[in-house]
Amino acid sequence: MKKLVIAAALVAAASAASAGSLAEPIVEAPVIVEEATGSSSGILLPLLLLVIVAAAAASN
Repeated sequence: MKKLVIAAALVAAASAASAGSLAEPIVEAPVIVEEATGSSSGILLPLLLLVIVAAAAASN
């Protein structure tokens, strides 16, 4: 009976000791979210400038 308890204790200690592994943990890259810009944002300023030039030309 005494040998059975010692054997059970050794088995439990051996299984707990080998539960982990030496493999590198997998770390996922963070997700980067970019704000979407509309395609009309780049044309707004030239259109506004064209309207101002046309209004100035029409007033003369």
